Amino acid sequence: MSSVDATDRAIARALQSNARMTNAEIGRIVGLAQSSAHDRVRRLEAAGHIEGYHARLAARSFGLGVSAFVFVDAGDIAAEARVAEGLKAIPGVEEIHHIAGEDCFLVKLWAPDNEALGRLLRQDFGTAGARSTRTTIVLETLLDRPGPPLPGDGVANGGGGIR
Repeated sequence: MSSVDATDRAIARALQSNARMTNAEIGRIVGLAQSSAHDRVRRLEAAGHIEGYHARLAARSFGLGVSAFVFVDAGDIAAEARVAEGLKAIPGVEEIHHIAGEDCFLVKLWAPDNEALGRLLRQDFGTAGARSTRTTIVLETLLDRPGPPLPGDGVANGGGGIR
């Protein structure tokens, strides 16, 4: 992949805040002509730095009132791939992360209510092959960024983590 410079990061930051922003608007923000901004965006896409464009949906508007994080133990290494495939098939799953530590996976999911969440955990996670789960229900989301923080947004460049 090609390198990303400060202008590319500024373009990426602008698109994170509003993916429907026009090339003219991007150009004004980063100090480029519309055509140059367009070329930069296309180059970022072609290099794989921009993976896609998405609409952020209000979960409650679609009947999803409960969000939860579920730690999943697959039991052993041999079962992990099978369990991962089973987790992908569960309705309401938004994210699945293979993690280090006591558990194998961290799953973020949505359900209409606590009763539906309970059914998902009892039925679907068992069907997926999970040996055990630990669930944390989200009471309130205080920060939900539309993507990763970029260098220059308080992220250190040299392995120091968040500054």
